[in-house]
Amino acid sequence: MPRRTLDPEEQMTLRLKHGRHTIFLFVTSDTTFAQISTELLEILQDRYPGGLTSSIVPLKETAVPAAGTPEAESLRIAYGIARDPSDPTRGWKSLKANYTDTVSEKRLEDGSALAFALVPDGDSVDMDDIAFDVELMTIDDEVIV
Repeated sequence: MPRRTLDPEEQMTLRLKHGRHTIFLFVTSDTTFAQISTELLEILQDRYPGGLTSSIVPLKETAVPAAGTPEAESLRIAYGIARDPSDPTRGWKSLKANYTDTVSEKRLEDGSALAFALVPDGDSVDMDDIAFDVELMTIDDEVIV
């Protein structure tokens, strides 16, 4: 079946994943990753002011900087895609998305799952070296890393 081209005004949903959390975000094909990052950070600050948590022992917590702080202003968000879209248990790799890239330029489709990681701007981290922490739930509610 040929790939359908989205109208720039047609909404689609992205599933943004970190730890045990999944954030559903409505975007259009011309939405930039700068816009996605801004909206994601606002959602995280509102819904998870105490940070993002994991459910795997030892528990991990990822701090979400408060709005208006220097940490929030300098924060980078890295995005990853499943190494094997049909089997996300195989891990995640960097999407290598610049803030000016759009959803359509990265060939994302409605319902695409993206992992995300919060990276302090002062960290000199190669985007290929970022570990995306995503916990996937099975029907039996067992955590899969």
